[in-house]
Amino acid sequence: MIIGVQALDSKPESVERNDGLGIVRTALPNMDRETRDQYVLVIQAKDMMGQLGGLSGTTSVTVTLTDVNDNPPRFSRKLYQYAVLESVPVASVVARLKAADADIGSNAEMDYRIVDGDGPGMFNITTDEETQEGVIILQRPLDYETKSTFSLRIEATNRNIDPQFLTFGPFSDMTVIKVNVEDVNEPPVFTNPVIKMTVSEAARVGTTIGTVSAHDPDSASSAIRYSIDRNTDLERYFNVDAMTGVISTAKPLDREVNSVHNITIFAMESQDPSQVERGIAVITVMDINDNAPVFAIDYETRMCESASPGQVIQTISAVDKDEPPSGHRFYFSLALPAGSKDNFTLRDNKDNTASVLTKRGGFRRREQALYQLPVLIVDSGSPALSSTNTLMVRVCDCDGDGVPQACGAVAYTLHAGLSTGALLAILGCIFTLLGKTCANLILQLLDPL
Repeated sequence: MIIGVQALDSKPESVERNDGLGIVRTALPNMDRETRDQYVLVIQAKDMMGQLGGLSGTTSVTVTLTDVNDNPPRFSRKLYQYAVLESVPVASVVARLKAADADIGSNAEMDYRIVDGDGPGMFNITTDEETQEGVIILQRPLDYETKSTFSLRIEATNRNIDPQFLTFGPFSDMTVIKVNVEDVNEPPVFTNPVIKMTVSEAARVGTTIGTVSAHDPDSASSAIRYSIDRNTDLERYFNVDAMTGVISTAKPLDREVNSVHNITIFAMESQDPSQVERGIAVITVMDINDNAPVFAIDYETRMCESASPGQVIQTISAVDKDEPPSGHRFYFSLALPAGSKDNFTLRDNKDNTASVLTKRGGFRRREQALYQLPVLIVDSGSPALSSTNTLMVRVCDCDGDGVPQACGAVAYTLHAGLSTGALLAILGCIFTLLGKTCANLILQLLDPL
């Protein structure tokens, strides 16, 4: 049997085989898939060793060349230029570029890297696995006024290099990209986005507290105007000078009402009011001694009739709305008239509390059911402030454990056996206003038999 092989566009080749098998071999060396990746062959088989009268048959065979990595990547240009706005956010894609590779599949996969450039850390480059493009990503914010152009050297390298084709290399290529930053009209920038200030609560209206400052970062450098967001200063305690940014008091301040004010300051370009930035002014109101100390609570003091001399009947403390840096120190004393100091005394415990003590025993509800003690409390401010607070002490009838059972005045009752004449005598005294004589008569009638 004779087998002949013929390419449709080349000279025929034949191979004789006695075993009925035909072998197709390449006729040319260094076949190139990138030039031609497919061949169609017509194969004819004859019997009787090809002699006249023998029979033959034909078939077609398609030969497809598989790819090898024998082509390095190549950039089409040595310089690429891109434009990007300075307002582009970080992590945005600023450019895409691709090195051409005649190979296919994994043989065309490549990695990109930034070899060097004048913007270290500004950009990063990765490979888009779908398109094999180099994707340049912004890593830091751009600022046209600081730097308007960047130059980067980019290298593309085949990922899967076949050692038998190293002589075809190098399997990498270099190019340069230039990134041009375009100017954008930006809002003003505060020197300090959050500025802290202090002011005394005794400051007069119009007192200067501090100054905020902002500037236009654009090359045009527009003038800046300032204003207060009144939603953050509803009571209008403060004003800001539109031209200078000086903040001053507009109303009297009270630290005990509001000790810290957080106000928002607007800075806007005079040439373009739509360009607005916000800054925060944190104004702390410093305390002055403008509140006198008072009782910490409304005390209800009850004392047994059986109280002994020197017994503590109440411990009192005080509060003050002010907050001195070194803390409060209160001083207590009884502000009793000179002739009224025989019943009670006060001991300052020197820990901002004081104890009220009895000076005698033998208290009787019938004689006096309520004592009002004026307590003077003085703070340690400069100047010192004081207030007089009244402590109400009620005399009570107590049980054996000293628990009050009844307090207050004792109601007088008439004896059940009082005669009609005695009652008429009492009424007569009342209506005729007989004075002392009437009073003595009533006492005699009420005296127990």
